[in-house]
Amino acid sequence: MDLGSVIKTQREFYYTGVTKDLQFRKNSLEKLLESVMENEPVIYNALYQDMGRAKQEAYMTEIGPVIMAIKYALKNIDSWVRNEKIKTPRFLMPAKSMTVREPYGTVLIMSHWNYPFYLTMAPLIGAIAAGNCAIIKTPKTSPYTSGAVVDIINFTFDRNYVYAIDEVIPYDDILRQKYDYIFFTGSERVGKTVMRAAADNLTPVTLELGGKNPCIIDETADIELAAKKIMWSKILNAGQSATAPDYVLVPVSVKQQLIDALTASVKELVGDPFANGDYPRIINLHHYMRLKNLIDKGRVSGVIGGRCDDSQMRIEPAVFPDVTFDDDIMRNEIFGPILPVISYDDREEMLALLKRRPKSLALYIFTEDKESADEIISDISFGSCCVNDCMVQMTNEALPFGGIGTSGMGTYHGKSGFDTFSHVKSVLRVSGNTDMGVKYPPYTEHKMSVIRRMMK
Repeated sequence: MDLGSVIKTQREFYYTGVTKDLQFRKNSLEKLLESVMENEPVIYNALYQDMGRAKQEAYMTEIGPVIMAIKYALKNIDSWVRNEKIKTPRFLMPAKSMTVREPYGTVLIMSHWNYPFYLTMAPLIGAIAAGNCAIIKTPKTSPYTSGAVVDIINFTFDRNYVYAIDEVIPYDDILRQKYDYIFFTGSERVGKTVMRAAADNLTPVTLELGGKNPCIIDETADIELAAKKIMWSKILNAGQSATAPDYVLVPVSVKQQLIDALTASVKELVGDPFANGDYPRIINLHHYMRLKNLIDKGRVSGVIGGRCDDSQMRIEPAVFPDVTFDDDIMRNEIFGPILPVISYDDREEMLALLKRRPKSLALYIFTEDKESADEIISDISFGSCCVNDCMVQMTNEALPFGGIGTSGMGTYHGKSGFDTFSHVKSVLRVSGNTDMGVKYPPYTEHKMSVIRRMMK
């Protein structure tokens, strides 16, 4: 398969203007929805083969959100595509101002292995709604789900419109092509490679990366409930979520209470991780050994839990109870069922340290003090935040989702996804029989006086 020829064919199809037609976009979204719903059993099976994901977890985190996202786009696309009237300053009157949205053209979507179905389909929904053609590159690390996604997409759409690459093509060869937009989900390291490649063609990009997401707890929080919600987010997909809390910040006064509650939550939610069929495994041996080594290093200072089963590549949720910002485990994103706990005495000192750390994809706050939460939200930079829960902010299609700094750039979900894959054109309409004579030379004091009055 010659990828360059596929892209060329897509460009020619895009130039016909068919993809810009509103009804064509709606029909395409409806076809995608039908295919997803028809292939639910296939997707469940693929996700289980790749990561041992339970059916309910697969629906909650991948299939259900995709179905909701398509229905949300179909419900709102009529308003999204409308031209927007913009206020015109007095000195340009009687002209009219507006913005007009157009698709970019042929876009590249590169998804990640941790949620391989959702992270492929969610940006594709925005690309289709905006009127683009698309090339899809699924992750090779999750081969069963990637194969299912490729089959669904290529059965649903013609390759001159949307095409999922079904061959092993090196990333360098994929990125060497010229696209009109690139949407990438993955690691910071690969994100830099994508951005460098995009720079060669001045291609705009959205990067959805990751990072070390802080979870702040104060004395007013319901510690037992907070612990249960936090541990659920580390059990979900075995902690292999870019939006999962990476570490917890807790006051010294309630630290032991939190640790006890976290330990109790593991027993309640998981039980025996090696006999629990609902508890996912680590995606592959490389990541399993990486996480196992982190646990082994942490045992010197004490680790609660963290048993490992090499045959299943399952890791019992582990709590590191005595961590500081200087410890090795705080250097990189964990991406697994390991939770470091950092205690603090001085809230302001803790927040000052947090401000100086790389900006996170997500921030979590557990408190009953609204003013305290508002202050943290105002002072700390992050991509998205949830107060008194974890990760559920992702399920609101009306909320833009994305990172900042090393956790990414650009947003998607709902209208934000439509806007990401749309170029906004600014238009000023001036009447053909009017003219502003004072703009022309020769310049005089009188003209200057008039212009000053008009431009106040």
